[in-house]
Amino acid sequence: MTSKTKTTAEAATKGFDHTVANLKGSVEQATAGFAQTHAQVQEGMEKAMKTTEELMAFGQGNFEAFTKAGQIWAAGVQDISKQFAATAQASFDETLSLFKAFGTVKSLKDAVELQSSLTRTSLEKAVAETTKLTDASLKLTEQALAPISARVSLAIEKFSKAA
Repeated sequence: MTSKTKTTAEAATKGFDHTVANLKGSVEQATAGFAQTHAQVQEGMEKAMKTTEELMAFGQGNFEAFTKAGQIWAAGVQDISKQFAATAQASFDETLSLFKAFGTVKSLKDAVELQSSLTRTSLEKAVAETTKLTDASLKLTEQALAPISARVSLAIEKFSKAA
């Protein structure tokens, strides 16, 4: 082997070794970059999953609040309906008693007094019953809206922190 051939072979070997070293360095950099990207993607996925779980739990809480509000409303409407029916029955009984009382009236003056008394009593009872029904309706509305109001407050608190 001549010295020129030997030098060329050594140069080729050095060039090859240098190329292999560069390739190894590039592969190591690419592997490190992929590992870093993988870690970032995994962290992002974990955050997304946590956010999704929180949103699902929040949605479930909203559903439960609306269900509870519906139950409160239904029970309250039933109670108010019973109260209204009892008032109507009492009014009917009083009217029946009035007709019986008119049967025992001996003079026109007694009839006018009985009618005046009935009118006054009926008006007072109507005002009192209307007030009771209005109060019961307002109370029912407040009770039925309480679970929903609590969820709205929670949403405002939760989302104001996120902003």
